[in-house]
Amino acid sequence: MAFLTIRDLVLGYDSKAILKPLNFQVQKGDYLCIVGENGSGKSTLIRTILHLQQPISGQVIMGDGLKAKEIGYLPQQTLVQRDFPASVAEVVLSGCQGRTGLRPFYRKEEKEMAYQAMEKMHVMELSKRCYRELSGGQQQRVLLARALCASGKVLLLDEPVSGLDPKVTSEMYALIEDLHRQELTVIMISHDISAALRYATHILHIGTTVHFGTNEEYRNSDVGRAFLQEVGYDG
Repeated sequence: MAFLTIRDLVLGYDSKAILKPLNFQVQKGDYLCIVGENGSGKSTLIRTILHLQQPISGQVIMGDGLKAKEIGYLPQQTLVQRDFPASVAEVVLSGCQGRTGLRPFYRKEEKEMAYQAMEKMHVMELSKRCYRELSGGQQQRVLLARALCASGKVLLLDEPVSGLDPKVTSEMYALIEDLHRQELTVIMISHDISAALRYATHILHIGTTVHFGTNEEYRNSDVGRAFLQEVGYDG
């Protein structure tokens, strides 16, 4: 059974739909990139999958043993979040809050999970630094480590390289791909179509027209060819 099944899902606000009904599945080990025009509803879809927003109609079904607390989420950063006055270790460890329930403290295994996540994201040497003092790339790696603490199976990433320079962007994509190779399922919103075509196993294009399929199917579809021509992709 699929990790996620999206069935006849209609997204919108105040009962006004912004998209045609969506139907697709995400299997264990997939790397799904969500692409499309600005304002087409990509972030709304992510928030709906996370049950942070209610759909107009349709279903988000979790299967194959997936639980909501096993989904790590890396949202787009706001100015307020960038100025958060906490240490790197505290930010990463806060990703374990979904595991603590009513318990007002972190167990040894949760602290160990945070240390391992910081090691994976190469931020252990920053653990005592104040988060607000870090560069944009360092902050994104810290937030990705935090998402790893919340995730056992699936990562949802909303524009994880937004505002980063090309070198740091490349490093972030490499880190995400390493996580995918370690059998983590990745769902990522991206405006970078070249990265989507390089890394994704599947692509969901949403907008005036909706298309879901494998990377190759998208490249060969009318929707994919039109969009690639529109954005000037020549890869």
